[in-house]
Parts: sequence; C-alpha cells; structure tokens
Amino acid sequence: MRFFTSTINKGIRQAAQSPALRFSQAQAFRNVRQYSTETPAKKGGLSNGLLLGLLGAGFVSGIAYNKKQGKTCPLQEDRSSSVFKSRGFVSLKLLDIQPVTHNTSLFRFALPEGQTSGLPVASCVIVKHSSGGFLPVLRPYTPISDEKTAGHIDFMIKKYDDGAMTPLIHTMKPGDTLDFKGPMVKYDWENTQKQNVGMIAGGTGITPMLQIIKRIFHEDSTDKNVRVSLIYANQTEQDILLKNELDKIAKEHPDRFKVVYALDKAPTNWTGVSGFVNKEVIQEHLPSPQAEDSIIFVCGPPPMVKSIAGETILMSQGKLGGILKELGYSKDRVFKF
Repeated sequence: MRFFTSTINKGIRQAAQSPALRFSQAQAFRNVRQYSTETPAKKGGLSNGLLLGLLGAGFVSGIAYNKKQGKTCPLQEDRSSSVFKSRGFVSLKLLDIQPVTHNTSLFRFALPEGQTSGLPVASCVIVKHSSGGFLPVLRPYTPISDEKTAGHIDFMIKKYDDGAMTPLIHTMKPGDTLDFKGPMVKYDWENTQKQNVGMIAGGTGITPMLQIIKRIFHEDSTDKNVRVSLIYANQTEQDILLKNELDKIAKEHPDRFKVVYALDKAPTNWTGVSGFVNKEVIQEHLPSPQAEDSIIFVCGPPPMVKSIAGETILMSQGKLGGILKELGYSKDRVFKF
C-alpha cells in the first residue's frame, strides 16, 4: 500500500513539473481579458502524467464526495446496465462519423447490447488512445447523447491540428476501437439542483451544458420549475454547435429556457450578441448575484473561463475572479467545468 501511494504521489509530482503543465500555468498568468472562443491547441486540459496519476488514485469512479454534506454519495441509483460499471477501461467500436462543421464531427460509438452509458449528470469520461508512443494519449470528453440511450454513445469532437488527441480521433474509421473509462463526475446535478440556472459556454464547452439541459427538460424530469438561461459564444456563425437541438428545446419551453448566441466575428445582419461576453451581456441575460437558489455554470477555452470566472487549477475550481466576481457573484454560486 505504501508503495502504491508513493508511486501515485511521484507520478503527480512529475506531472506537475512537466514542461507542458508549466507552459499551461505560464499562459494562465497572461492578460486574457480579450479572450477567443477558439481553444489554443496544446494549451488546455490536463497532462498525460497528471491524468494517469488521477486515474491511479481513483478520481474516476462511480461516487463523488459531497463536501457540503460531508459524506460520499452514489451518483446514480442503479448503474447495473451501464457500460462504465467496472473500474477499468472499456473498448468501444466506432459506428459512424457525421461531419458537423469544417473541423468538428459527431463520433458515434457502439455500446454492448442492452447497456447504456449510465453517466450521472454532469460527468465526463477519460478517452485513451494508444498512439504507439511510450505512454497512451489520455483526454477527458463529455458525451452529448442521453445517459439512458441504449446501443450507442455520441461525442462531438473538434479537431485541433496541433492537439495530442483530436487528430488521432479524426483519422479513425468505422470499425476502429477506442478505450473509455468513467465516470469522472464534475457537478452532481441530481443532489445539487438549483431553480435558477445561468450558463456561459464557448465552443465545445457546450457539451456539459447540454448534458444538464437535456436532463432538466427530459420528459421524466422532476425539475419542472427550473429556469435556464444560456449564453453560447463562438467565433463565427458556422462554428455554433448543436444549434438545432438548443433552438428546439427553447421553442418547446419558451418560459423556462432561453439561449443567446454571441459571436466574436458577427456578420452585419447578426441579431445576437456581437463581440465577447461582457458585464452588460451577463447582467441582461443571466440570473443576478442576488437571485435565490441559483448557479452560474461556465465552460470553454481557458482564456475565456479566466476572463469570466477566474482560472481553474488542476482538478479544483480555483478562486472566483473575472467578470462574475466584479459583478458580485459569490464563489458558491459559480461552477467552472
């Protein structure tokens, strides 16, 4: 046991000293008020060494620790049909690839017969690709398919030419396999629901938001009084992901769900928000800092997240900062994915 603990600690220390992580930390100290909704390649996410350490330490499991209640709690009542019920990686076969934009595609992987992803909301999985190097490439991804869907699981993945994982995934063909492990729980919605929800997403940062939105507005949901306001930022109109699905939910629940699109490079006839998400946009569309039973979710490229809510530090939320702090939001009412 001592050897195991020592090995994990050593791995985490080595990861923290890695050039990639030091570079990422150095980037975080730059002035990023003028953020871009395009994620810089190789500048976001966790290093391979750190992810390996966290996996070995048991961070990816079927339970989460509720600090407020001071106890561990199951994240799903019954995960017996979940493909992720075991603690190890599972190999899934790629069924289909559907292009969405010039650099983003939907990847559909087959699930064993009768099984679902069973992922609690909101959570992600760790993807492992054995690229032939000394260590496999590891990255977290959030599925966009319903956790109760049987037969397949869907991921919307954007290709970054200099990225470690996405170029590998984008060269896959139907029939190829990829390894997955989960769940990695981010926010336990079932046990920490709020009535007034604000969301700020950039680019592929929409995926955990969609996970929560779909759960709230699912036909068997008990959250009938929850109201959601989403600000979704992208570079161009062509970069907006899942727009049809978001618009459909807004049309079906006009009194409970509002989506506002913001573009860095807006066309002349654009009716949404032009430019970056600023104080005025947040004040106009999201619950106020004084709103009762409220939460603001933020997810997107690191410069955007820092500008709006302060930087995250490894697996922690970090300090609240940016625009939300300036507007008077408290740390316990802001969550950064």
